[in-house]
Amino acid sequence: MDLDTKTQIENLINTNPIMVFMKGNKLMPQCGFSNNVVQILNSLGIHFETFDVLSDMNVREGIKEFSDWPTIPQVYVKGEFLGGSDILIEMYNSGELKEKLEIALAS
Repeated sequence: MDLDTKTQIENLINTNPIMVFMKGNKLMPQCGFSNNVVQILNSLGIHFETFDVLSDMNVREGIKEFSDWPTIPQVYVKGEFLGGSDILIEMYNSGELKEKLEIALAS
């Protein structure tokens, strides 16, 4: 990954408390996994920002290298990689996600 792409990713993660790298955006997800993440965060009433990886191939590939995670979507909370769709579903179902987000956003 080139330095410009890394800097762009870091800026997005560091300037948005909850950042989702996904296919499409929160108003129009372009895949089922991205839609799952949007629906979960919306159901919790959480404000989040998205970046459409379909709009930038460098970010699409770079985010996988950045997080060392092979799939999209990817969710970051306060600069920390949380996971993708499956992890968010598990955390949501257990109640852990709501708790983690409330703590992160309160600090």
